[in-house]
Amino acid sequence: MTLRQRQSAFARDIVKLLARATELGFEYTFGEFERPIEMQRAHMAAGRSKTINSNHLVRCAADIHFFNANGTLCYPPEIGAYWESLDAKNSWGGNWQSFKDAPHFERRV
Repeated sequence: MTLRQRQSAFARDIVKLLARATELGFEYTFGEFERPIEMQRAHMAAGRSKTINSNHLVRCAADIHFFNANGTLCYPPEIGAYWESLDAKNSWGGNWQSFKDAPHFERRV
């Protein structure tokens, strides 16, 4: 599978994720989808990332912020579980053991 095909599969799953979030009554806003290497280095220096090899660099990761009906920022586990159920290569940062990154949704490449 080429990188472009992996990016397309990731994008299709993001569409499904957002549709599911809407069905569950959540609203959302976007953080980073694509990230230049300079920004990744800055995130590492600030402790916001633990790797130089972020999937944001290849457009296979997205930071998405969810809000409940009261407008409160939240990262619902059911959204993360749904994301991971879509494909075995999908990973939600809220489930990571060593470094929690709840807004982060990625497709491992």
